[in-house]
Amino acid sequence: MKALFYVIALLAIAGAAYFSNSNKGNMMEQQKTRLKLIQDNKTVSATADKTQKELNTETDNLKTARSEKAEVEQSIDKLKSDETQLQRQLVEIEGTLEEQAQDLADVQKVLKELEDLDVPGGIDGIEDAVTDLEDQKKILIQDIGELETTIEGAEKAVAKNQEEIARLAKRKADRNARFARNAMESVITAVDQDWGFVVIGAGKNTGFTPQTRLIVKRGGRSIAEIKPSSIEATQTIGEIDWDTLAPGVRLQPGDRVILAKAATN
Repeated sequence: MKALFYVIALLAIAGAAYFSNSNKGNMMEQQKTRLKLIQDNKTVSATADKTQKELNTETDNLKTARSEKAEVEQSIDKLKSDETQLQRQLVEIEGTLEEQAQDLADVQKVLKELEDLDVPGGIDGIEDAVTDLEDQKKILIQDIGELETTIEGAEKAVAKNQEEIARLAKRKADRNARFARNAMESVITAVDQDWGFVVIGAGKNTGFTPQTRLIVKRGGRSIAEIKPSSIEATQTIGEIDWDTLAPGVRLQPGDRVILAKAATN
């Protein structure tokens, strides 16, 4: 009976030792899994912080670009005002030129009449009058030359002004096109969590390419990034970048999508 008791005691001790080792192994495995999850969460959080920082930088760049756009528009308005003033001056110069041309014609007419006169020698002052008229003619011709030079300079200034307006207008149009792309915001219309892709309600008409990186926003903060894989006319299918997905977050229809990197000048 005593021997049987010893056998039972030994079996109990062996069983306790087995279950103790088994529980210890399970606890170590759970600890490894827990440490791995902590490291993964740190990596994802660091990636999300980096993406948020880049988003803030691009937002600042967009504000700067808008300020530059306002400056360009002010420059265009000033050039247009300068062009109007030059056009007005050109009209005034052309009017003065016409008056000078008429005065010259009048002088030439008088000279012609004097040349046609059959006056016996001795009319006092006739030669002096002719000399004065010739001097006036020379002055008028010189004034006309100066006016023509002024008109030519004004026309060149107007032409140059128009070229500058055209250049700034093109620059403004190009910048507006970039603004439209940078300010583009689309919506996720469908999500497949099993296959890791989403459907976005915007396509080729927004300028998406396979190289375009997209940021998913919710509540004003970035929660993931998406890489387009299939771009159609009005929708885009993109793959979820799991490394950038915020911890504990699942993408869902209605999440907003913006460009990860804005177009530059």
